[in-house]
Amino acid sequence: MQDLVERAQAGDREAFSELGRLWVDRLYAIAQLILRDPERAADATQEALVACWRDLRGLRDRDQFEPWLRRILVRACYREARRERAQHRIAQRVGVLDPRTTDPGAMAVVDRDELERGFVDLPAEQRALLVMHFYLQLPVAETAAVLGVPVGTVKSRVHRATAAMRATLEAQARNARLTEGRPA
Repeated sequence: MQDLVERAQAGDREAFSELGRLWVDRLYAIAQLILRDPERAADATQEALVACWRDLRGLRDRDQFEPWLRRILVRACYREARRERAQHRIAQRVGVLDPRTTDPGAMAVVDRDELERGFVDLPAEQRALLVMHFYLQLPVAETAAVLGVPVGTVKSRVHRATAAMRATLEAQARNARLTEGRPA
């Protein structure tokens, strides 16, 4: 991969096209997890690849291409999230299932549905952090490098993001119990 990066830095469009082919699916998957919207994820991915091509000559350490590219993507996702808020688009893409069902497979879907709703309620910055740390299983130091923040900041933000997610899930559970007429 270093060879491709080096050739792309020298202006080789074919080398950059190959890098794009290697990374586009991974970038899109990460953007989709952060933004929770296929169209916005595609826009952020395209924006990240354009920024990568534009700024690639400034990359000094070719070994750092991967975290550098992820950092570009995360920033593109942040911009997309800000655009979404500015346009006041609110879309919930998860259907609601009856939690009283007895089918264990459906219960797993209900649990996943609850997690999804809790995740969607988080700001894009917290979703990005959780995606990098838990989904991609990046070590704290690499997560810090991708997000461009100190390691201690990542640790405190992971703590706050998981606490926010937990609070959202607990609030949803309380509301569900109240809706069913059971005491909270």
